[in-house]
Amino acid sequence: MSTFTALREQLLGAAAAFTDGPEALPEILAGLVDDVDRALREELEIFPVCHHSPASALAMTRRLREKRPKVIYLELCEDLRPLLEELRNCRLPVALQAFATELDGFPPGSGPLSVVAPVTEASAEYQAIAYALETPDVELVLVDRSSDHVFQWLPQEPSEPVAADREGDLHGDAVGVEVGDLRPRFAELEEHLLRHGKVRHWSEWWDQYVEQPLTGADYDTYRQAMALVGSLFRRLSPGGDRLADDEERERYMWTRIHGHLASSGADPAHCLYVCGAFHAVSTVPEFGLASGARDYVITPRTATRWLYGLIPSSHSAIEAQFGLAQGSVSIAAATWAKAATRGGVTPYRLGGQQGTRSRSRTARAVEPAPPEPVADRLSGFLATPPVLDGLDEAELRGWCVDIVRLARRNGYLASTADAISVFETSILLAGLRNRARPTPYDFQDAAVTCIEKDAVPGRRDIRRLCEILLGGDRIGQVGYNALPPLARDVYDRLEPLGLDLGKRTQQRALLDLTADPELVPCSDLLWKLRYLLPEGAVRPIMGTRRLGERPIQESWDIAIGRHQRSIIELGYEGVTVEQVLEQRLRRKVWEPRATAGIALAAVEDAILYLGGRRLADELGNRAVELLASERTVDDAPEVLHRIRRLLAHYRATQPDLPAWCEAFVTAGYAHYCTLLPTAFVDEDTGVRQVGATLGFLFTMENLALSLGCDRAQLELAVRQSHPEAPAKVALLWAAKTQLGLLPRAELRARCDELLANPLVIPSFPLYLSGFVQALEPVPALAPFVVEVLSKAFARLPDPVLLPWLPTLITTLRRHALELVPVLVREAGRTFPAGLAELDAWTPPWAGPASAPAKAVRRAPSGPSGPVAGLLAGHPQACDAVAMLLGYPAEWPVPAGGTAAGTGGTAAGELLARHPATTGAVVALLSG
Repeated sequence: MSTFTALREQLLGAAAAFTDGPEALPEILAGLVDDVDRALREELEIFPVCHHSPASALAMTRRLREKRPKVIYLELCEDLRPLLEELRNCRLPVALQAFATELDGFPPGSGPLSVVAPVTEASAEYQAIAYALETPDVELVLVDRSSDHVFQWLPQEPSEPVAADREGDLHGDAVGVEVGDLRPRFAELEEHLLRHGKVRHWSEWWDQYVEQPLTGADYDTYRQAMALVGSLFRRLSPGGDRLADDEERERYMWTRIHGHLASSGADPAHCLYVCGAFHAVSTVPEFGLASGARDYVITPRTATRWLYGLIPSSHSAIEAQFGLAQGSVSIAAATWAKAATRGGVTPYRLGGQQGTRSRSRTARAVEPAPPEPVADRLSGFLATPPVLDGLDEAELRGWCVDIVRLARRNGYLASTADAISVFETSILLAGLRNRARPTPYDFQDAAVTCIEKDAVPGRRDIRRLCEILLGGDRIGQVGYNALPPLARDVYDRLEPLGLDLGKRTQQRALLDLTADPELVPCSDLLWKLRYLLPEGAVRPIMGTRRLGERPIQESWDIAIGRHQRSIIELGYEGVTVEQVLEQRLRRKVWEPRATAGIALAAVEDAILYLGGRRLADELGNRAVELLASERTVDDAPEVLHRIRRLLAHYRATQPDLPAWCEAFVTAGYAHYCTLLPTAFVDEDTGVRQVGATLGFLFTMENLALSLGCDRAQLELAVRQSHPEAPAKVALLWAAKTQLGLLPRAELRARCDELLANPLVIPSFPLYLSGFVQALEPVPALAPFVVEVLSKAFARLPDPVLLPWLPTLITTLRRHALELVPVLVREAGRTFPAGLAELDAWTPPWAGPASAPAKAVRRAPSGPSGPVAGLLAGHPQACDAVAMLLGYPAEWPVPAGGTAAGTGGTAAGELLARHPATTGAVVALLSG
């Protein structure tokens, strides 16, 4: 008879008594017992676990000390095995990581790929790992699918965009794998359990109804109960792709176990198989050593190159990765420490591990005792109510006092009365939830109820303070010896700063590069890290790095310890920071979306961070290729600004320009001349892009002509341009003025006609924005733009001007924001500086020089002063110079017909017509 015959009959009797419907319930209940019976009768001992479970860790520790297995099969990605040796150099929790950027066999654009497997001390898998690594002649075999198969079996769909890396999100967008995922997959079942258990989250239900009862249970009871829970969740699973994926994993793992036993000849009695409770009751044909099914055919891995390492993890990162309640992993860690002390269990720990003291002695494998017959412990466990722990008033009182102290430190107006209310409320909530002893969850809810206010006065609320009090969000750290070579190289090169780079706090580094030249390499490395690492890892407070500048002093905020994961993943790309930087710059200019502007930016970065001309010349040649392949001028503004800076840098530091610069200028001159007519008429091309195109052609014209370009190309391109948009029309007029195709007087006349046309006035701001954009290619046009703008303000009536002003402001802000300061400076030079001079001030464009041309021009009045009088009295010298130069010797006659120096002015003419006034003045003065 089966060991669980009595339990099966009892459950079937209960099903018959309480149901009168279909036979589904009896079948399910009988199936649960059959699953447990099959798992326990398996020749290879199966140890069912739940991830990050203190009860599983305690049972694992006890079983390892009792059985001393020689081979442990562990449900974990098989390709992560070499990383386990490095755990002794880390402070838990950390995560084993597999990382790939060079993909072969996966859809394009699906990388980078990352898999993480977090490890905490309060977990059964860590106890098994520590035992296997610290005990001689014990073999640890990982049997789960490889990291490559994890992504092979995922749906091949485009990945969703991932949010920015938060401080607590240490795993990023990696796919998490865990040992013992145990949670209801039937939503109605989980909702039913939470509602009747009077708890808020699944982690709290698990702690109350499974974790606490099994913490002090013997091994057989633990094993049978966990198998029963796994069977329940498996049989109530909705099926679908997830169940099929789990069955594939189970077939994979049993195939690996069969293969290892066959190749090694290990005795199954000396082996232990550690897997999740869900997989312990598997129904796949490959289950068990006596299975007659053929081994599962494992598909080969792709040619993707996988890199492996350890990254820091934290309790909050594990909770976020696997959907656990906030603070549940910290509570589990506290429960584990307390239960281990209370039960007298000495956990296994890796020797030399940071943050722990190895209290475990090296255990030697011994011959196991003959297996005892499986006894039915499950019936008694299910029929007996759990033993309720008594109220530990000292522990609860300490929690209440400490939470009030923390609350006051964080700005809450908490007092002793709040501590008392938290104490009583915790007991009340525990009673409502059928608990004699308040759990950390009860205490957390009571503290929130009694102390939390409408607004949080500081950065942390009461729930977060409770987590800190009950153990805090422990954050792991990867030790120096476990870091990749690049990370160790960074730590070594920054050692002269005298900082502890392992700290997660932000540290300030002050670098006086003049007084201490030895810090210059540290400064260079910090700038490279700022380029490569995410924002916040290294941040300059004082100091900049630009072309042609040499810093004297710098100040940095360094938080490398907080971003250890990023610098570790940087180590997957190369051996040194310089190698990674060079690879990224090359990758940037060769990617499909690269443009000439991106390539020029890469050239500038190569000069700033790497120095030398080899890489810069290579990237520059790529920029020439990209520029020649572009079909629009959308990238022209960035190209113009960057090539200007690079040319200025090379002219100041090198005896001659690099060959790629000359090729870029000549190719750009011909290329932009070709695209200019199309850009003028293309509606998708903005005014700023056309202005930058003209800026490149005009500012690079001298260099381009010296290198063999033909100016006729530009003139033809301008003559072939026929824009219709007002802003582009203004740009074309400015370009023709610069080339001499449009006189300044005619340009002024055209603008006057626009201002005089009421139909054009609403679009006149667009013309102005075009003229402002023309300041880039034609800077000499600044006085004319001030003139046009001043005329608009002077001539337009208020009913037209006031509605027009917002359009003008928004147009200039949208199209010519960076050029408005040039316009303002020119206006400052044009207009008087004070109000006193404003009344007598005449605009330069209102003088005779700017008056419209007439058929008969009045001769300008001659200059005054002693020099003018001398030349007018002795005209022979000027006549001789005029004849020598080939000009007729003609002297201008002022208005009125009198010669220069004879008073031929308007005042003289007035006195000559009215002599009586002059005579009266003479008589008055002589009398």
